[in-house]
Amino acid sequence: MKALKIAGGLIGAVIVVLALALAFGLPASFLTVAIQDRVERDTGYRLSIAGSASVSLWPSLHATLTDITLQDPKERDGNNRLTIGKLQADVALSSLWSGRPDIGEIIIDKPTLYLLLLRERLRDNAPRSRASAKPEAALAARIERVTVRDGAVVLSNPRDRVENRLEGIGATASLSDGKVKITGTARAGDRPVTFDLTAAAPALPIERQTLPVDFKIDMASAFRGSLAGRADVRLNGPVVMINGLSGTLGDGDFNGWASVDLASKPLVKVDLDVRRLDLGAPAAQGSAGASGWSTAAIDLRGLNYVDARVKLSATDVVLSGTRLGPLDLEASLAGGLLKATVANLGAYEGQASGEVVIDASTGNPAYAMHCDLVGIRALPLLSSVAGFDKLDARMQGKLALRSSGASQQALMSNLSGSAFLLFQDGAIRGINVAQMIRSLTSNPLSGWQDSKELTTDLTQLSASFQVERGQAATSDLNLVGPLVKVAGTGTIDLGNRALAMRVEPKLVMTTEGQGRTSEPIGLGIPVVIDGPWSQPRFYPDMAGILDNPDAAYARLKQMGQGLFGKDGVGLNNLINGIGGLIGNSAPTGAAGPNGAPSTAAPNAQAPAAGQSDLLGGDLGSAIGNLIQQGLQAAQPPAKSRGRTLVAPQDGAVSRPPGDDGRGAAEAAPAEPLQEGVQDSQPMNDVLKRIFNR
Repeated sequence: MKALKIAGGLIGAVIVVLALALAFGLPASFLTVAIQDRVERDTGYRLSIAGSASVSLWPSLHATLTDITLQDPKERDGNNRLTIGKLQADVALSSLWSGRPDIGEIIIDKPTLYLLLLRERLRDNAPRSRASAKPEAALAARIERVTVRDGAVVLSNPRDRVENRLEGIGATASLSDGKVKITGTARAGDRPVTFDLTAAAPALPIERQTLPVDFKIDMASAFRGSLAGRADVRLNGPVVMINGLSGTLGDGDFNGWASVDLASKPLVKVDLDVRRLDLGAPAAQGSAGASGWSTAAIDLRGLNYVDARVKLSATDVVLSGTRLGPLDLEASLAGGLLKATVANLGAYEGQASGEVVIDASTGNPAYAMHCDLVGIRALPLLSSVAGFDKLDARMQGKLALRSSGASQQALMSNLSGSAFLLFQDGAIRGINVAQMIRSLTSNPLSGWQDSKELTTDLTQLSASFQVERGQAATSDLNLVGPLVKVAGTGTIDLGNRALAMRVEPKLVMTTEGQGRTSEPIGLGIPVVIDGPWSQPRFYPDMAGILDNPDAAYARLKQMGQGLFGKDGVGLNNLINGIGGLIGNSAPTGAAGPNGAPSTAAPNAQAPAAGQSDLLGGDLGSAIGNLIQQGLQAAQPPAKSRGRTLVAPQDGAVSRPPGDDGRGAAEAAPAEPLQEGVQDSQPMNDVLKRIFNR
């Protein structure tokens, strides 16, 4: 408003002096002195005209002033000033004799308004005193049109080396039927702005008058659609009061009030209710894709030069194509410290509540946040935030994080705090975990082995993290699915977008998922997941697996051939080769005390030459016992007719009651196998599904 008063005083002074020049025949060189004296007397600002001054009388009075500067004489640095390249005015000669000059047009070329950005509000910033002009001394004038060409506003703080510019200002203000209409365009950086204002023509002075104003603003880079509405504007000293604010933003409406205190550092107060808020995409900070976080600078210095208090409620918010809402936001900004609180924000089909604090008062901005997430869909959230699209489930979480830095890369590398995340009732997209585990029996894997056709059902995935300088460590990773259970520990390098995990996959003998009563059966070999999270490596945790993978996998097969199958033989060798698992008293070929072979295992296959134990020793026995426990837990107790299995002790072979060890030829006829020890077809189906054999 101060700039408006200065410009009005300057134009009024030019009009008065031109009238006097015409009436008394003053030379053009005398005009500059007369205009300077009148402006300083009315506004307290010093006007200097470094260029020329000229006057022509035909066909109308036309005056031209060039290279004009208006500034505060008390400011030596000249941070607050107005410069004009050329000022032209056309006045009808006949209107001068009537005492009411009729100015057809005033043209202002290349005006530039320089304003100093202040970090602190000045409490005792009294308005500049000036001699009050008598009402009768003021020369009434009618101005039909004012045109501004190639104007600019420069907001700067030389100490902080900050400068923001609004350039390319082209505007036209016209007076018609008692209304003032202002239309124009401008450019904020590379963002175009158009504006259209209509207001009732005010009487002078305009202070403490309520002016109805209709407005329309287009700024596609900040919001989609046009901002159009109506407000009652009132000037109360340095405060602009905007009441009865209502209108539309795109296809949504809003209402509320606002005020702006321009006494020193601007203080903005806003209270708005918005039905639909459609915001454009934020300024690109670089891609956060597989290549890594952006290192482009995030400039938050502007938060130091305005104070604000904002209350915003919205039914529907669209941000970069993501629908949010309802939104209830309260924010305050003072001294470069921004605090924003959100309660029950509808986001990604769930709710989020929390607080974000940004301290931009130093050269290295600091951030802090705490947030509660309930029922959030993980897929769109993780895709937009981290570019990770493998997990689709309902998400709950508690986050308490802090960081600092001026880029995405710095923020993620400096992140510290704690987090707990829980994903339920979804799927791991493009991945079959069981198939990946099966593939590990032949070669290490590179990448997620993803395919659009593959999924892994997910009952629950949970983990708690302690984060320190971008390293998120967990010791309780737990994944539960209908056929797979995975427990693990490790670290996620958030700054470098990398994984270093060690997980222990286990088979599940039931499709019950979470809440089942039977225990899963472990594979025995932990799996390492490391490398970039977009293309990690998977391999069993065995010494030398990467240095000499052929030898390591030969050892793996030797340790667990019965689990994975020898050269694809399948699960029959596993079931028939485990001593005493399905009712066999000894493997095929085992001799009794008298040297006769046992006949308890007619379907068992003999070990290959040189292979004494199909499962490689104690590991096979352990796996067999585990699978036997799974079988017995999954089946009802069998009614025995006197034939039971006895665990061998001290290397002795177990025999059914009544067997005196005379060999198969002299033994009593074998009775049929009981139901409780028969092969389990449901288990076979599960294992077949997991190992595809």
